[in-house]
Amino acid sequence: MEIERKFLVRGEPWVEASSHLRLRQGYLASGGPVTVRVRVGPEIAWLTVKGPVQGISREEFEFTIPRADGEAMLALCGDAIVEKTRHHVTVGRHGWEIDVFEGANAGLVVAEIELEHEDEDFVRPDWLGEEVSLDERFRNSALSKCPYSAWED
Repeated sequence: MEIERKFLVRGEPWVEASSHLRLRQGYLASGGPVTVRVRVGPEIAWLTVKGPVQGISREEFEFTIPRADGEAMLALCGDAIVEKTRHHVTVGRHGWEIDVFEGANAGLVVAEIELEHEDEDFVRPDWLGEEVSLDERFRNSALSKCPYSAWED
């Protein structure tokens, strides 16, 4: 079970990140109750199946696949690719993933934290902006169809 909260980011906290990873991802199925994502990193790829969203929770199944297979599946997604660099920052006892989007989603920076339960407390760093956990526009699957650059204010 994935329990995730998502926030906009103020400033550039990723400069203190312990690691970073360039990712490209596309969606083989989305828009219904189940999402199937292929994600390609520098050395490996992943196939992820996510169930229906219930609040900030959803079932998630992730499988490592050969990078060449990931590239082939990503090609099936056409131009609807999400590109980002993911930075890992630890605050308190939690790790944050800060996604700095590129391409059609450039300018968008989002921080995600995975929790053990929905009402779990966590340290809120000063760079944390507005929470967007329940705003569907900020889901990567939605960003692949309607990128940040196409949004009207």
